[in-house]
Amino acid sequence: MPPRPPSIVLTIAGSDSGGGAGIQADLKAIHTISEGKCHGCSAITCLTAQNSCGVTSLHSPPVDFLRSQLLAVEEDLYPSAVKIGMLGTKELADEVGSWLRKLKENGDKRAPFVVCDPVMITTSGHKLVDDTAKVAMIEKVFPYADLVTPNKFEAEELLGKTLCTPQDVEDGARAILAMGPRAVIIKGGHSLLEGNNKVVESEETNASVGYAQDYLLLSDESAAEGKPVKDKARLCDGSRGVWIRNDRYDSAHTHGTGCTLSSAIASAWAMGQRERDAVGSAKGGENIGALCAMRLVDACCVAKAYVNAGIARGVQLGKGPGPVVHTGFPDSYKNFPTIELSASSTSMSSFPAMQSYHSAKSSSSSAPALGRILPIVDTVEWIEQLVSTPGIEDVQLRFKDTTDYDVILDRIKRSSALCQSAGVRLWINDYWKAAIEAGGCFGIHLGQEDLASCVDDGGLDLIRDAGLAFGVSTHSYSELCAALGVRPSYISLGPVFSTQSKDVKFDPQGLETVRQWRSLIPPTIPLIAIGGIGNADVAKVVRGAGAECSAVIGAVTKADDVKKAVADLNAAME
Repeated sequence: MPPRPPSIVLTIAGSDSGGGAGIQADLKAIHTISEGKCHGCSAITCLTAQNSCGVTSLHSPPVDFLRSQLLAVEEDLYPSAVKIGMLGTKELADEVGSWLRKLKENGDKRAPFVVCDPVMITTSGHKLVDDTAKVAMIEKVFPYADLVTPNKFEAEELLGKTLCTPQDVEDGARAILAMGPRAVIIKGGHSLLEGNNKVVESEETNASVGYAQDYLLLSDESAAEGKPVKDKARLCDGSRGVWIRNDRYDSAHTHGTGCTLSSAIASAWAMGQRERDAVGSAKGGENIGALCAMRLVDACCVAKAYVNAGIARGVQLGKGPGPVVHTGFPDSYKNFPTIELSASSTSMSSFPAMQSYHSAKSSSSSAPALGRILPIVDTVEWIEQLVSTPGIEDVQLRFKDTTDYDVILDRIKRSSALCQSAGVRLWINDYWKAAIEAGGCFGIHLGQEDLASCVDDGGLDLIRDAGLAFGVSTHSYSELCAALGVRPSYISLGPVFSTQSKDVKFDPQGLETVRQWRSLIPPTIPLIAIGGIGNADVAKVVRGAGAECSAVIGAVTKADDVKKAVADLNAAME
């Protein structure tokens, strides 16, 4: 089978003769973050004479020439995604808006995903466009944009007000959303203290100094795309408003970060659409769940990690600040962001730490070691059998046949007594209130929808106060960011392979995603693989991919010899 062609990503932006920003940064970002899965095209809106010290001259080509560029690409290399950068004149903004309207209203082809980076002000505060161009961009381009990506100063220019607090940023995002785009991310590369000597230092403003945190807000329509359970919220659902956080690097070498972020977002989204188009077709899709699930919030998280890695490697090339470095698809927990419950918090208590069975062999930590396997069962009878089975250190109880609270509470109490007498740790799936009331449980495991409702009910603090460990399921990049944001005891990924044990809303992840997750999660947090691990041979390859624990169901409950199955699984996960 011939290789699949890459997705086309078009950048409509200005040229930076210094090579650090504009289309030069865009094309590097498109090609490197996608690692060959995207091909970059360009349409030039502005020529700049600039170097690392600044811009010395600007020239905008005639509108007719921009139109010719757009039509040339459209007719032969129809884009999956479009990134729009500097539109220096009203006429250029009008032309791009007309072209986008034509694509969005054309029912013959799928409209491209559009990211608009409203380049208006330099880092030093110099205005690059006049008010007529700004108004034209808002009126003609924003209504066709799936995402706009202003930095702090650009957001203030759009809003006509200063952003002094995280609440100002959230309110500002809602106001920009009302201008027509389907989503907005106000970038946090500049702290709230920059450019405004009237801001009073406080915990919430100081958080923006220590962290680079972006605020993402989606319209309800945009947030619904790809959502696994339509009527249930997740912490990573952009319609709730999402704070995406990285530690801030103390570096001046950040030239081109805005261009790079917007192009990386467009490319990451296009990678996901490419995979969704191929799955189930004759094009040979890899059927990787996390990639198929790459929607807007996921793309923003991945792009932020990409930019953060580039800032970490930035060096000076000329006399002025150096450009962000273009690396590859994120592969390190050191740069992967978290989704935070609050932009104002400077710290959050972690749940009780655990270590993997393997790290415990050489560690001096007193943290309990998670077992190599985690059987998941749904009856007290299975709990009773497993606690007496050699090699069982952890077991999880779930409830498939009832939602009656009293029945669930009774089962938890009986299971807890059995586990405590045998020295086995009991994890409760979903029903955290009953677990706290019953007492004697070791930990709670929540899926993403239950995590969101738990947060809304103030449950995280209650679980911490009860001294319970905490595990979280993940299926996508944004869900991983949300899980990291609550500082759990472990993180699980699934389904690794196809499974019939439950109605799973995500495609199988495959072993490559297991490897990737292990690199994106700090080594101090154990990774559990779940889904389709039906025997010891499968568990062995999952272990080889980096998972420290396999959650198993049928491999134990359907085994002819449970003791032998447990022994074989433990040996496979050695």
